Amino acid sequence: MAAISGLIRVMEKAARKAGGRLRRDFGEVAHLQVSRKGPADFVSKADQVSERTIYDELLHARPDWGFVLEEAGIIEGDETKPRWIIDPLDGTSNFLHGIPHFAISIAVQEPKPGGGGWGEVTAGLVYNPITDESFWAEKSRGAWLHDGRLRVSARRNPSEALIATGIPFQGHGDFGEWSRIFAAIGPNVAGIRRYGAASLDLAWLAAGRFDGFWESGLSDWDTAAGCLIVREAGGFVSDYRGRSLPIHSEQVLAANDALHSRLHKMVAGAIKAPGQNA
Repeated sequence: MAAISGLIRVMEKAARKAGGRLRRDFGEVAHLQVSRKGPADFVSKADQVSERTIYDELLHARPDWGFVLEEAGIIEGDETKPRWIIDPLDGTSNFLHGIPHFAISIAVQEPKPGGGGWGEVTAGLVYNPITDESFWAEKSRGAWLHDGRLRVSARRNPSEALIATGIPFQGHGDFGEWSRIFAAIGPNVAGIRRYGAASLDLAWLAAGRFDGFWESGLSDWDTAAGCLIVREAGGFVSDYRGRSLPIHSEQVLAANDALHSRLHKMVAGAIKAPGQNA
């Protein structure tokens, strides 16, 4: 069992406080005030309250750190200190339709040494308010579900693997690309699931519930915590071309080492431009 650091305790306290309010609002989902901010992209009063709750808690704990917030945008802090990357309600559509599968995601990103931007993610937490599951990781300290160590699955054969994905929807994503990838992966695996919350997909991959994951067109707050949790659970995370970055959002491909290699070949072949040699 890992000793939970003060930083993770701060993150978990904020997530649990916001999560309690989300649970109450979820019970009253039919009465929520909902505003439309784009095609099939909704923001609820609950989402806004969750973000404000997390912001207030983390600002009190680390007053000189900056923020990257899904709703409020970037709030600058001391450029020599880390910043928070927060999704206060990943799975908003699930939430608004009464589907109990959504999460809060909080990550810590470090400034690059010597300045000039942002570098690695060193802590991440994904909290599911409905199941009260808290997935967390710190760089070089492993990944955990509460106080139990997480490891990605050991399945190496795609025919035994359960793969998660996110499907493009109205106004979001490249359906043609997704369809080609699905056509390449689908016939070779045991199953494909789409649950609608990328942070939980990655946390479940770290816990061995899923064996692989792919999606594109996400945002940093969707994946920053989840990418670290997968890596600290022994998994590999890259873009569709195999490049490894601190945070993957535009393209995410994740699995254990052997399965990642096989999935990468399928994906790379699927997205290769017409007319190119295999």
